Amino acid sequence: MTIEQAQEQIVSQFQDLQNWEDRYKKIIALGKELPSLPEEYYTDKYKVNGCQSQVWLHAKMQSGKIVFIGDSDAMIVKGLLAILLKIFSERSPEEVMQTTPDFITKIGLNVHLSQSRSNGVAAMIKQMKLYALALHTMQSKEN
Repeated sequence: MTIEQAQEQIVSQFQDLQNWEDRYKKIIALGKELPSLPEEYYTDKYKVNGCQSQVWLHAKMQSGKIVFIGDSDAMIVKGLLAILLKIFSERSPEEVMQTTPDFITKIGLNVHLSQSRSNGVAAMIKQMKLYALALHTMQSKEN
């Protein structure tokens, strides 16, 4: 599945939900599916700056793809993080750096999230792209 197909899959999951109460429930349910983050990542080193809630994010290269893991102390933010992980994890650094998160507008998050949550989503995406850039640079030096 391409990164664009992953975004479309997320969009289709939310298009069937008629109201925002149901969409928020879906976001929270996705957050509950997120696997536990190993304890060593609950440090300031892995905190995402710019989020009102606490968000921890880690990335590593595995078979040429970035694998992101993360967690949040807020249920909706954790669900938003779960969506981002479904889209950006297990992609090449180039894919992560070049992808515009169109799903945000397509499912209406840009209109229905509070300003602080919107800023948090932007901060998480920025951090993922920074990890991708760093891992791409490291990969280029090794080759």
